[in-house]
Amino acid sequence: MSTNEFDPRQLPLDELRSLRAGLQHDDDAVSYVRRLAQARLDLARAELRNRAATEDVSSITGELPSILSSQLTGGPARPPRPADDFSEHPLALQLEDLCSDAGSADLGSMSLDQLASYIAALHEFEQARSVERKELFSRIDALSAELVRRYRDGEANVDGLLGDDDTAD
Repeated sequence: MSTNEFDPRQLPLDELRSLRAGLQHDDDAVSYVRRLAQARLDLARAELRNRAATEDVSSITGELPSILSSQLTGGPARPPRPADDFSEHPLALQLEDLCSDAGSADLGSMSLDQLASYIAALHEFEQARSVERKELFSRIDALSAELVRRYRDGEANVDGLLGDDDTAD
């Protein structure tokens, strides 16, 4: 359900909070998978650069710390929340299938055409996740704005803010 399909002002407070928490969880999963796709894309592009720079197919192992740290440990655009294990999420499995089908376990053994196809597929997959995240951000922001409005206008009890903490239980 998108914010275009309903008016957040019409939702009861509990439903508003619950919907926002669910969307934040969805964003966490999409963000995780997107970072994995970006890291794999960076590895494949490093392999392509390495081949262009040298005549022999040597290892990109020396670039791994830089590549992985830039994608897997880079700071998120939004405040972090406690993370779940998303390795079995359908998007993560879809990414694994894409990589497995391409034979990405050994980038060095791929032909240039195979590597180029793999890079294109990863790029397309990552871009789709990026679009998903933008849509989720829009929905989360609309729900958050309504929560802020309710607290500001006194329609929701400020003492209930602790109930808005997704980690409280």
